[in-house]
Amino acid sequence: MDKMVYLAMSGARQTMLEQRTNNHNLANVNTTGFKAQMDAFAAVPVYGPGHPDRAYTQTNHVGASHEQGSIIRTGNPLDVAIDGDGFIAVQDIDGNEAYTRAGDLKITAEGLLQTSNGNLVLGNGGPISLSPYDEISIAKDGTVTIRPLGQSQAELAVIDRIKLVNPDTAALTRNERGLFVSDNGIEEPDGSVQVESGAIESSNVNSVNALVTMIELSRQFETQVKMMKTAEENDAAASRLLQA
Repeated sequence: MDKMVYLAMSGARQTMLEQRTNNHNLANVNTTGFKAQMDAFAAVPVYGPGHPDRAYTQTNHVGASHEQGSIIRTGNPLDVAIDGDGFIAVQDIDGNEAYTRAGDLKITAEGLLQTSNGNLVLGNGGPISLSPYDEISIAKDGTVTIRPLGQSQAELAVIDRIKLVNPDTAALTRNERGLFVSDNGIEEPDGSVQVESGAIESSNVNSVNALVTMIELSRQFETQVKMMKTAEENDAAASRLLQA
């Protein structure tokens, strides 16, 4: 009976881990630029003196889905959405360069351009700093232009250009703060990456599919628990037969 118990226990544990990932995706269905985490189940044979006589289940993180989310028009000149492939380069809290698709930008009291999560947006020479302005616009290539405070419509100043990169998504890993880092280190700017101003990209999580998956995983977990209960009952019945 021990084989049945451990197999069911393994399945139940891995189902809970998959449920955790699915719930995390569902919780971020409204997070700007969020990319769904993908897991995969794998069979792990148990080797002994002879041939493997059973296989446990293991859940593996296989990366994120980089399918583009929907483009939502906001009219906010600080909002930008990546049009196609690519990422916005930002400074992580540890000072290292990281990448995101979240383009809901804002300006700090010190005039620094940052994401809604507080990560400084990088330009050609580091974090982008803005002087007081009356108007601001972000071009398709990421160029940030302002009309300085008190100046006429003809007095425009180019401040910087948002660093846009297009790394190989297979080389990207998501860190604990939800940002992507490249296995290749710092990525070079890519002029082919373009943004849409006045818009943001929604999460690419399909809420309907996530809810259906949550129900399926709950049922799978219940089945595994029932198997453990059945193994316990079978073990008790066998013990009674031996005692008779």
